[in-house]
Amino acid sequence: MRRKRRNHEPGFKAKVALAALSGEGTLAELAERFDVHPNPVKQWMQQLSEQASDVFGAGEESKKLDEADTLKLHAKIGQLTLENDFLAKALGR
Repeated sequence: MRRKRRNHEPGFKAKVALAALSGEGTLAELAERFDVHPNPVKQWMQQLSEQASDVFGAGEESKKLDEADTLKLHAKIGQLTLENDFLAKALGR
């Protein structure tokens, strides 16, 4: 009987991935210990390895870019609102 698909909390995934990266056991042993399939353990381990630099500030650059994009979008929204208001008045609405 297949069991229902489970969604694991980010903290749980991090705990399992750290255990795998630190060599606390093989993927099979860790999967059995944490009651998950070995495939997600490997995926979480790879995700943690790839995204670890974000923890130490590399994510700040993208955050600054996101803030700049947000400001540009707000300015564009304001401009479009003014244009819509002008056109509505010109068309007599």
